[in-house]
Amino acid sequence: MTSVAACEAIEAFVSRGLTLATCESLTGGLVCATLTSVAGSSAVVRGGLVTYATDLKTTLAGVDAGLIEIFGVVSAQVARAMASGVRAVCGADVGLGVTGVAGPGPQWGVPAGTVWLGLADSSHSWARLLTLNGDRQYVRQGVVVAALAALTDVARAGHPSEKEWSGQVD
Repeated sequence: MTSVAACEAIEAFVSRGLTLATCESLTGGLVCATLTSVAGSSAVVRGGLVTYATDLKTTLAGVDAGLIEIFGVVSAQVARAMASGVRAVCGADVGLGVTGVAGPGPQWGVPAGTVWLGLADSSHSWARLLTLNGDRQYVRQGVVVAALAALTDVARAGHPSEKEWSGQVD
């Protein structure tokens, strides 16, 4: 199903001549699937990784295992590393990383609904914590909505517009 938000994200990337790639855990590829439901998305979407298993974040997306060991798989550091990793692996201008717990219960001691979004371009990476209350489907859909908004902001402004994002120069 094509969403208005997905169309806006694709249009913003097309207008700037940018490409993107996603690395998703709890959403299982839902962000990439939503983006690719838009006609013309092939000009923008380079690809995506579904790294549902923790070890795949390291082997496919290049996330340093030490980051996972130190900060945990659901962390700003891992979300940013996922975004940077998928950007490099897929040769995209912008990478998106999504890691968290959809529920119904906690995992790794992290409550359900705790999600980190990561974004990366060639020189910066950003992370944002989402705390979503609801069932598994609500959490996953909320992540997609937030991710699409963030991607649109990055394409339009070169950075996420919300102050909840913490950034770092890579």
